Amino acid sequence: MNYPRLKKKYFEEVIPSIKEKMNFSSPMQVPRILKISINQGLGNAVGNSKLIEIGEKELTAIAGQKAIPKKAKKSVSNFKLREGMPIGVMVTLRGDRMYEFLDRFISISLPRVRDFRGLNADCFDGNGNCTIGIKEQIIFPEISMDKVSKLNGMNVTFVTNSDSDYAAFEVLKSIGLPFKDSKKFTKIQQNLNNTNKEEISA
Repeated sequence: MNYPRLKKKYFEEVIPSIKEKMNFSSPMQVPRILKISINQGLGNAVGNSKLIEIGEKELTAIAGQKAIPKKAKKSVSNFKLREGMPIGVMVTLRGDRMYEFLDRFISISLPRVRDFRGLNADCFDGNGNCTIGIKEQIIFPEISMDKVSKLNGMNVTFVTNSDSDYAAFEVLKSIGLPFKDSKKFTKIQQNLNNTNKEEISA
């Protein structure tokens, strides 16, 4: 059976590395990615339903899995928005498709971002999940510039089974997400290293 490249890397390289780095007693303590959710808000779709159709096609091409409309949860009269009206598109990836998207995202799409200098580690939410904002869908090679009628951004959210931002950060970074250095996370690692040294010398 052919595993996706990053899935194989996670099990063979990331788990042993993070277990040692964070002094976990069991490999099961190493966080794993549960799913990747991609959300694209299309506020202008209130007056133009074709934008939803275009968004669905684009996001389906990007993710390799059919995207579905996101519907308004409540009515807002000032914006002529009614409950249940489509206001965006989304897709949730798990398993092999998740790892395949992640591989393309890291190796092809992010390098196409203009003036890219790494991801900000402040994207974590305090519960081990990370949301990365993408300004333009054209960084994905599946989207043809000639066929784009409007540039749209989206959010890519990595949901992990960890409640620790630092542990999730280390896993995602080890898999290949190009984060910038984080003073907060560097300090946590230094404290871990100092604790390990004290235990060894005790």
